[in-house]
Amino acid sequence: MKKRFFAVFMAAMMILAGLVGCGGDSAPQSSEITLITDKGNIDDKSFNQGSWEGVVEFATANNIGHNYIRPEEASDAGYLAAIDLAVTGGAKVVVTPGFLFEVAIYEAQTKYPDVKFILLDGAPRTADWSVFETKDNVASIFYAEEESAFFAGYAAVMDGMTQLGFMGGMPVPAVQAFGYGFLQGAEVAARDLGLADGSIQVTYHYTGNFDENDTNKATARTMFQEGAEVIFAAGGAVGKSVMSAAAEADAKVIGVDVDQRYDSETVITSAMKGLAASVIGVLESIYKTDSFETYGGTSTFFNAANDGVGLPTTVLDDPNGDAFDRFEKFTKADYEALFAKVAAGNFEILRVIDVEDAAGNATAEELTSQLGLQKVTVRIRR
Repeated sequence: MKKRFFAVFMAAMMILAGLVGCGGDSAPQSSEITLITDKGNIDDKSFNQGSWEGVVEFATANNIGHNYIRPEEASDAGYLAAIDLAVTGGAKVVVTPGFLFEVAIYEAQTKYPDVKFILLDGAPRTADWSVFETKDNVASIFYAEEESAFFAGYAAVMDGMTQLGFMGGMPVPAVQAFGYGFLQGAEVAARDLGLADGSIQVTYHYTGNFDENDTNKATARTMFQEGAEVIFAAGGAVGKSVMSAAAEADAKVIGVDVDQRYDSETVITSAMKGLAASVIGVLESIYKTDSFETYGGTSTFFNAANDGVGLPTTVLDDPNGDAFDRFEKFTKADYEALFAKVAAGNFEILRVIDVEDAAGNATAEELTSQLGLQKVTVRIRR
């Protein structure tokens, strides 16, 4: 009983904090929108922060109470417990950033049929992967990672780089799509430049985790020592390890999910997902246009066509800043021209290929043949 009382008390305190944070003379009277963080916090410069920024922007503009809860335990049970606390505190909309919430939302969507859930980068499923079901009160949101990575790979090669690296976390669908898109973008840029076959060398590696650690830093250091001019770090906190190694090697990094230029001078650009924009879009369907059925009960992909992915084009706190100032040749105008072509569907950018390995690790041959690589040569690093 004491533990239960303490949990409810803490939920109330967090909700109160969310209300105080809203402030103003006409402060909202309840927290209708609650975000549940995953392993990180709302200042993680990644999924949590990008999603929270969307919640704050929409809720503040529309005078709607909002807060966030950080689960005590990063597990299916811990996430579901946090959702329980949110609903107990009056949440009518719960935002969950990341595929780690898939199992918890599968349970919550039935437990709380009157609550609307926004699940980013995932679809509700059972723990054993045997059942996938998205009920009408759940908006399952995905992103075309292959498109944002395509922009990044294209930009790197057009800027003059020929030795590239890819460090993905684990070969889950989103990370695979980042890697495939990166290779395809590099290939198209090399063709546009008229480069010879095999002119672009890419070292391709999955770390097996999404962590910042010495092993990942050492791997990045080795890749830089072997000649990589830039590494696309598509693995959450893995990026911090890559940035650290890049700083020591005077090399470059491509960030992921959000604009990571503010994390390190080594980050030249980032393959972004429109986390805030997608959250705002779904919230508008709930509160403004009464059209949640557009998203509820299905999976929706945000891509270039609906401004759901892309490279950063602005600099925070500097309206005159140049988001492409860390490139030597590639400009905003170059990017905008490419973006228009991708948004119009001028390129067939593959998100999925056939991979024999059950764990999802593609071979160099699988990548080369199925992605149509000629200018790009891939070396797999285990």
